[in-house]
Amino acid sequence: MRKATPIAAALMFSAMAGPLSAQQAITTTHAGLESDLAGTLEGTLAQGTPAVLIVPGSGPTDRDGNSPLGIAAQTYKLLAEALAQHGIASVRIDKRGMFGSAAAVPDPNDVTVDDYVADIESWADTISRESGGQCVWLLGHSEGGLLAMAAAASDPSRYCGLLLVASVGVNAAEVIRTQLAANPANAPILPQVDRIIAKLKAGESVPLDEMHPGLIPLFGPEVQGFVGSMFRQEPTELIAAHDLPVLILNGRADLQTPASDAQALASARPDARLVLLDGVNHVLKQVPDDSRAANIAAYSDPDLPLAPVVVDAIAQFVAEEGAS
Repeated sequence: MRKATPIAAALMFSAMAGPLSAQQAITTTHAGLESDLAGTLEGTLAQGTPAVLIVPGSGPTDRDGNSPLGIAAQTYKLLAEALAQHGIASVRIDKRGMFGSAAAVPDPNDVTVDDYVADIESWADTISRESGGQCVWLLGHSEGGLLAMAAAASDPSRYCGLLLVASVGVNAAEVIRTQLAANPANAPILPQVDRIIAKLKAGESVPLDEMHPGLIPLFGPEVQGFVGSMFRQEPTELIAAHDLPVLILNGRADLQTPASDAQALASARPDARLVLLDGVNHVLKQVPDDSRAANIAAYSDPDLPLAPVVVDAIAQFVAEEGAS
């Protein structure tokens, strides 16, 4: 198994004595934050026990995988509990400026991919420190997969490998433009969309008077810094920037991240393990392939268990690669 680099003295860690065990609060912080980042440890951090950092998906998604935007699937909580049953510890986290990490920054929208990478590095160093200097597995779900890829590309020596679950596989700008172009009514504003994307990708800002009102939720001034930093990330380049072990897992019933994204990532890393699962949706629940209603209903059903094949695939990969 890969070893983590020595922990930088400049990083500040939460003070915790002795081994950390199941369902404990855990925190980390670093010089770029005003207060702690908060998370939950499932299992025990100890030498010889694999440890996974679960990087959440987009928007106001909390450490358990829920969101005030209508998601109550408990995906990350269920995943953490299941991994613990396989002898794998995990830390699931609240992003800077949100939920238990609300005090870390004044504005959760004032963030870039590099900021999230710094947070991931701080979490990885804290977990490594508390588990005897081991490397940490990064499990990124949805947009969290892109952040995990960016972190691994920045400094792969911290990590055991990547577990990319329902991860984006194409540039975010391409995704947005494709979605907008799918509606014929948007045809008149597509040239404006292209100009906005080009400016944000170049690190420039776009004033409101150059933006159709319908585009403000996507490209408004408060999110331009983050959106622009996302546009500058090329998933297939990030995943090819290192030789860490990579698991790419996607459900064939995923309505948000299609299996084609997973296949694009696998093409960029032919040595990765690609696992495509029938009847598994974006929140990792087993649903009928042909029932959109049941698929969407699973997003708000915390009592519906995760598809067992998801946890089995992750646990098997961690065990095999950890033993190599």
